[in-house]
Amino acid sequence: MFRRLWHGLFGVYATTVFLVMVLATVALVAAAPGLATRRRIVRRGAASVFRLTGTRLQVRGLSHIPDEPCIIVANHASYLDGPILTAALPPRFGFVIKREMTRVPLAHLLLRRIGSEFVERKDTHKSAADARRILQKARAQESLAFFPEGTFTTEPGLRRFRNGAFAAAVRGQVPVVPVVIRGSRSMLPASRALPRPGRLEVIVKPALRPSATEPVATLLDEARRSILADLDEPDLTARS
Repeated sequence: MFRRLWHGLFGVYATTVFLVMVLATVALVAAAPGLATRRRIVRRGAASVFRLTGTRLQVRGLSHIPDEPCIIVANHASYLDGPILTAALPPRFGFVIKREMTRVPLAHLLLRRIGSEFVERKDTHKSAADARRILQKARAQESLAFFPEGTFTTEPGLRRFRNGAFAAAVRGQVPVVPVVIRGSRSMLPASRALPRPGRLEVIVKPALRPSATEPVATLLDEARRSILADLDEPDLTARS
């Protein structure tokens, strides 16, 4: 009973902190000039949420991120994953996010102001147009962060990857950096409305450098294997 009470109180407190920080961050980002400045503000805001809620966020392997432009690919298990990567990664990364987020007014404003790219998952025509835009970003040597699973569910495990991030890496000839997020599924699973106390860990794996002659599928498989090695969750494609 006391455990449930503590989890409930923490959930309400953490959600309140998150909402207050979102409102404050949106106000600052709306007025701030320059993309780099806006991204630094959002990074500090995300880090503040974890600090104010007493949530330990351990980040390992940041030295694996090359100084040159690159593409981050991470597993996706919770709504916390976006704030986690925002707090953990250098602020030079733009996020590639499902277009459904444009229906959330404050989130859309915030994400658009920090240079996020929105992609359609269901409409084939719009999806193709989005893919061409992302490829142009990669060719322009912009650093991007993807959740290549596209979505998450309550079931633990790594889902099938979409190939957009890897096609962009091959076309743009930029490294792919696999990133493992651990702890977010147990802290805020898809089945819960409020978070519960937990520890979070981000593991940045060594970069994978694509060859112009390398099939996109080969790069995708290498990234999945790298993430699975430290994820402590099953490969959900192994049973299909």
